[in-house]
Amino acid sequence: MSEKISGAEALIRALLAEGVDTVFGYPGGAILPVYDSLYDYTDKIRHILTRHEQGAIHAAQGYARVSGRTGVVIVTSGPGAANVITGLSDAMMDSTPVVVISGQVGARYLGSDAFQETDVVAITQPITKWAVQVRRAEDIAGAVARAFYIASTGRPGPVVIDIAKDAQIGLTEECYKTVDFIRSYNPRPEVDQTLIAEAARIINGAERPLMLVGQGVTISGAEDAVTALAEKAGIPVGATLLGLSTMPSDHPLYKGMLGMHGNIGVNYNTNRADVIVAVGMRFDDRVTGNTDLYAPDAKIIHIDIDPSEFDKTVKSTVAINCDARVAVEKLLAAVSTAEHKAWCDSFDEYNAVEAKEVIARELNPGTPKMTMGEVVSRVSAAVPDNAVAVTDVGQNQMMSARYFKFRQRRAIITSGGLGTMGFGLPAAIGAKIGSPERTVCLFCGDGGFQMTIQELGTIMQYDVAVKIVILNNNFLGNVRQWQNLFFNRRFSQTPMLNPDFKAIAAAYGIAARDVNDRAELDGAIAEMLAHDGCYVLNVNIDETDMVFPMTPVGKAVDYIMLSPDKVFTL
Repeated sequence: MSEKISGAEALIRALLAEGVDTVFGYPGGAILPVYDSLYDYTDKIRHILTRHEQGAIHAAQGYARVSGRTGVVIVTSGPGAANVITGLSDAMMDSTPVVVISGQVGARYLGSDAFQETDVVAITQPITKWAVQVRRAEDIAGAVARAFYIASTGRPGPVVIDIAKDAQIGLTEECYKTVDFIRSYNPRPEVDQTLIAEAARIINGAERPLMLVGQGVTISGAEDAVTALAEKAGIPVGATLLGLSTMPSDHPLYKGMLGMHGNIGVNYNTNRADVIVAVGMRFDDRVTGNTDLYAPDAKIIHIDIDPSEFDKTVKSTVAINCDARVAVEKLLAAVSTAEHKAWCDSFDEYNAVEAKEVIARELNPGTPKMTMGEVVSRVSAAVPDNAVAVTDVGQNQMMSARYFKFRQRRAIITSGGLGTMGFGLPAAIGAKIGSPERTVCLFCGDGGFQMTIQELGTIMQYDVAVKIVILNNNFLGNVRQWQNLFFNRRFSQTPMLNPDFKAIAAAYGIAARDVNDRAELDGAIAEMLAHDGCYVLNVNIDETDMVFPMTPVGKAVDYIMLSPDKVFTL
């Protein structure tokens, strides 16, 4: 006779069957049976008690992004579940595999406005790959199996399992079976060889080809294939924000970051390419600029596992619906060896202008106040090759993307599509827990840091050795930049009166240092990296510092501002 166990016990055993060893969460009444069962498995599943449910899901995202595994979150009903909504939206836009398990009131109370009842499924369906409510103990195991399969396959994303309290306490037989097939769900579309042949023909005939890589390359493990294709066919490569670290920053064919604050060469030459090979990226508006003026002379080869991305913003010449690694490996075998030296060299010519007009000003400002770029650059030079850069959102994010040198894969964790301030601190915690052997450096602004500052308590409790660099300008810097450039310098509600971050860190038992002078910077960075544990480095920077180059909203991608009053021209 099979053993009868509670639904809560069935849930914990299902998580173990899926290989889960770490979960992030916050207990509450409607999920208490699960937490009671978890009490007996603390030797097998590590629970990280964050200080807010938003912190839990961002930590799970950081964990998933750095490790390649599915992040798991456990929260209670009502406000607990509602507090993960931002993270679900973020994970959906950035294709991050997360399974959120939320408690729910008993089935007989559903729809009665019971205490802490929220219609979690209705709220989360638009921002998840799948959301399901479980009302019977015997349905828990199957829901978990489907959830992990859906979250981690195809284009990854978040899944929600909302479990009624009576399902958690009800009895069921243990009958967990992993899922590898769901009717009408096809996460592994087979490559169409005729499309590969057509794409290869176009690439072989190109004079000015350009490859654009996104996070899909990382998700599919296509880094080696992309590099080999670029080298064989002589194709320069640009990366989206989330595609950074798919190629080392110093690879000769890597030409820089795409987008609003990307490098001049790759943005300018986007509108001069005759073929664009887009791999695992979605032509986000921050990458394309004005789509009516985007890549006017280029044939577009778009490779993506999600067919909904094809022709959504940019019309494809060839659309290949397939896993990126499979498609690129097929292309690699089909293309001819080529070299486009003059074309590749042109990127360097344009980037030399950027080095003179922008980078030199940022890294060697010749002013008493420090800049964001010089701080990021000096940290990057000091960290080991395995370092992971985690960012919050805003100027700190763009400066980190521009000046941090990526040497290994899965080395950038940032909120791309949703642009979530407050993402950085909990995501860095999750990243360090997911890859404890790697140095994890968080770059954040004073505004975003304070949105989830309570997660310093999580760092204190679990001794998470994150290195935190606050680029402190006493402003909401990115909004200030837009107000400066486009709103007549009317700085409405962007100046910030900040607390003593060093004192706050000390209250949590975390080492910290203020840096007010450039002469202190290198020594402070060395001290931070040598410290055995978390360290907060509060660097007071020039409040007027702005991120350039910049392509303003509505402009063509090759309209590039070098400063507030200078536009790039040849």
